[in-house]
Amino acid sequence: MAEPVTAAGDTGEPADRIAAAVTGCPDVAGLARGPLATYLAGRTVPGVAVRDDAIEVAVVARYGRPLAEIAEQVRAAVAPLAGGRPVDVRVDDISMPGDGGTAADRAVRTGEG
Repeated sequence: MAEPVTAAGDTGEPADRIAAAVTGCPDVAGLARGPLATYLAGRTVPGVAVRDDAIEVAVVARYGRPLAEIAEQVRAAVAPLAGGRPVDVRVDDISMPGDGGTAADRAVRTGEG
């Protein structure tokens, strides 16, 4: 299972603001780790790629809703930050209930993070 990450604090970087909007979606367990990322000085924002012509987002979805609905939820959250660019959403993994969940799910349940 791809391990999701939560958004870093808002540094004013578009990728950080997009990551925060995505992780605020109720059906998103977190951003997916993987090759899709924004590379900044000394760090990366995994799961978000800000390009001149599009925004790409890779997420770990929570089980229960159709993936197309979750993707639309993410697009709606990111649209105000996209500057008119299309928002492409990729679901890299699904967080299943009862399996202990992802780190993001545990943080939500325990109030940590």
